[in-house]
This record gives sequence, C-alpha cells and structure tokens, in this order.
Amino acid sequence: MTKGVGGKTAKEALASLDDMTAGAVPISQDEYAMRIKKAQSLMATQGTDALYLHAGTSLYYFTGTRWPGSERMVGALLLPTGAPIYIAPAFEEGTLQQYMAVKGDVLTWDEHENPYGLIRQHLSSRGVTKGQLGIDEATPFFVSDGIAQVSPDLKLTNGASITAACRMIKSSSELALMQRAKDMTLAVHKATASMLHQGITTDDVGAFIDAAHRKTGAAKGSYFKIILFGPDSSFPHGVKDPKPLERGDMVLIDTGCQLHGYISDITRSYVFGEPNDKQRQVWNAEKAAQVKAFEAAQIGVRCGDVDLAARKELSARGFGPGYETPGLPHRTGHGIGLDIHEWPYLNWGDDTPLAPGMCFSNEPMICLYGEFGVRLEDHFYMGSDGPVWFTEPSKSVDDPFG
Repeated sequence: MTKGVGGKTAKEALASLDDMTAGAVPISQDEYAMRIKKAQSLMATQGTDALYLHAGTSLYYFTGTRWPGSERMVGALLLPTGAPIYIAPAFEEGTLQQYMAVKGDVLTWDEHENPYGLIRQHLSSRGVTKGQLGIDEATPFFVSDGIAQVSPDLKLTNGASITAACRMIKSSSELALMQRAKDMTLAVHKATASMLHQGITTDDVGAFIDAAHRKTGAAKGSYFKIILFGPDSSFPHGVKDPKPLERGDMVLIDTGCQLHGYISDITRSYVFGEPNDKQRQVWNAEKAAQVKAFEAAQIGVRCGDVDLAARKELSARGFGPGYETPGLPHRTGHGIGLDIHEWPYLNWGDDTPLAPGMCFSNEPMICLYGEFGVRLEDHFYMGSDGPVWFTEPSKSVDDPFG
C-alpha cells in the first residue's frame, strides 16, 4: 500500500489538523501606498493619464477594497498623483466606505443615470479632455464599451502594462501569505490521503477537503477542488460523472484555499494500493519533468524556456512531442497571487524574463486519456539567486508525502 494513503477515518484525519493562521499578517496600509505609487510611476512612463480599476482583484490589490463584480459599475480611477477616486452607485456609497482600506472620494450615480460618463466628467474637471485611459484588463466589456461610447476623445488601452507589471512581482509580505496558505493546503492533502478507502466518492472527499481547510484556518474553506480517480485522472480538469475510488486507481487531487486573498494551489497524484509498472513509469517521468522545469527557472531566463525544459525531458522518455498525448497537453505552469492564474505563464510562447518576486505553479501533467494521468503541482518563487520551492515536492510514487 502506498505510504500515507488510507488507514484513518475521516474523523481521525480531521483531528490531526490545527489552525495554522497564527501570525499571518494582512497587507499593510504602507504597502498599498507603495503599490499605488509604483502604478503612478508606470503611468507617467507610459503616458497614461488615468487608470480604471474594476471591482475584483486589481481593485483589491491597489486599494484593499474587496468588492465583487456585478451588472453595476463599481471601481476606482487612479490618476498620476493623489488618492484613488471611487465610482459606485449612490445607494452603495455607505457600504463601499466600510470596505475601503485606502480612502478616497466617491463619484456616485443613481439607478436611472449612465455611470460611464463619470470618468470623462472627472477628467474634464482636471483639465484632461484627451489622452490615454488604461482599463484594468479584467473589466467586463459592457463597462469598457460604455466608457468608450461616452468618451470618444479618450484612447482606451490595456491596463495590464501597469496592473500586471505591479502584481507579477510579489513583495515579502505577499510571499509570506502565499507560503502559509500553501502550508495549509499541503497539510490538508496529507490528511485527505490518510482517510481514503475503497468506494469513497469524490463528493465525500470534497466535503472532507473543505472541512479540513476550515480546520487549518481558511475561513471560506476550499477555494476549489478537483478530485479524480482512475481513468478520470487523465482529464486535467475533471469529468462530468466522476467514479468512486477502487483499489489500483491513480488518485489526483488538486485543491487550494485563500488567506487574506492570496491563493494556494497544490496537486498530488498517487496510487490507492500498489502502483503497477506503468503507473510507476509515468509517475517517475512526471517527477523528472517537474525537476527539469525547476532547474531551468533561473533569473533572466525566458518563461517559455522553462516549459520547453519540461517537454524535453518528457520527450526523452517517450511522451509528446509538443502537446500530443500521451504527454503534456497544456502549459507547464502559471503565475499565482490574488488570482489563481496570473501573469506571466510557463508556456513556450511567453518571452517574459524571470525576475525576483515572480511566483509560478510547476505542473507538467502527463495525460493518458481514458487510462490515467499524473499531475504533481508545487509552486516556487524566484529569489535573488534562483527558484525557491514554496512546498516540498512529492518524494516518490511509493511514499508521496515523505
């Protein structure tokens, strides 16, 4: 039997976990101020007269204001100097004020009014009637189109050249929160593996994972869960009707949580029972490809070359080539932070040079569609001298948790 897999009841496994959030410090007011200052510096360099941040993670990143997107326009306008200017329905102003970490004036609109002209009106009051308006790239089309319709003299551009440039480089505070969230999820993985038994359903495992994340201190439980057994594990993001667990199945569990907005995302693959020769061969190839990707991730190296390093190892072991299966049908990894998938990306077309503070998943999954798949996903960040693991990768197919 694979070490660490099975043998405990769900109650026993849950009892092994404790709250792990003590000492986890949220982002400070000083750091929000530094983020805004950096964005304003980039705006000056790029000739951007204003930057619109829509409700979501970029608004939260720069202002600490957590607000879900909806059919109503809520966001903030960042100018080259000064505090952000918020935009919200008039009836929401009192609530919005409560959520602001960085305070600023609020431009309001009533339900019968067109809110998109507020940006043009405010810029005109500042003497800006023409120029460049950066739009947070996650802004829904109905908002960006609404702004464009009433502001024909403003040139709308992709704000990612500012938002992504700031967000892809993590501070020490961000790294600490991500480290803690990932430590929590790895503990959940270990507990989950220990309570598996023949016949258990993915729904039962999912309920345990959610409860386990809450036990470690994740107030909202699991951010997401992918739980796959046997042939289902060959499909990276799951199947319509997942099967129960049987002896000899490859188990693939991908999950994560949030801590002060920052996300963990870890995948473990192992066999329930004893791995057969083919499962062992594929698992070892996946492990080797993950190692090659990590070794290739050096300061200044192109993101795409990390992906190519993993594929080269898989090709040497008879998988691929390229995206062909049996092999790796998707990118090797993605950035992570407040969003689970962020810039830049470890795919062979991404020319972004690796720099200190960047964070990535490393998950060159091997898919044998209809048979089984193996994904070992750990994350690393770029230190000043090269890559650093957030979590220790799986040890071996026989002892995945060491």
